[in-house]
Amino acid sequence: MLPGSAPEQRIDRVASELAACLPALHRALERRVAREYPHPKPPEGQLALLRFVAQREGATVREAADALLMKPNNVSALVSQLTERGELERRQDAADKRIARLHLTASSRQRIAEVTALEEGYLREALPSLTEGEMDALGSAVHALKSLTRHLHPTAG
Repeated sequence: MLPGSAPEQRIDRVASELAACLPALHRALERRVAREYPHPKPPEGQLALLRFVAQREGATVREAADALLMKPNNVSALVSQLTERGELERRQDAADKRIARLHLTASSRQRIAEVTALEEGYLREALPSLTEGEMDALGSAVHALKSLTRHLHPTAG
């Protein structure tokens, strides 16, 4: 590809727009949740760990660190904080007692489900404001965004 070619310019434009749009969408959802959700929001690292464990119940600290692109000792510190607050449990692996498996507490599982329902509800409210063409494009884009995520972070699934 020649420098400054049309495909390269398109890639530059799409990269720039995604880098601006995705965080703005995330912030908009976070702000809506913060206004309407009665519980305090955990710091981002803790929230990321809780969401990971919700998707991968029984994961180890090492697996969480790899998936979240964090150092294991930092994830271990987050696990300690969340365990002390009763939001996460460490359980010994049945086959290897040296390994601890991470599990959400019932209250954490409930809170994550509530926040997810709020976020999905906000999106359901907003989506009908799009045109049919925008909805079709967005539907196609979801698959492409998942693929892009796998290229940027292969362990993201």
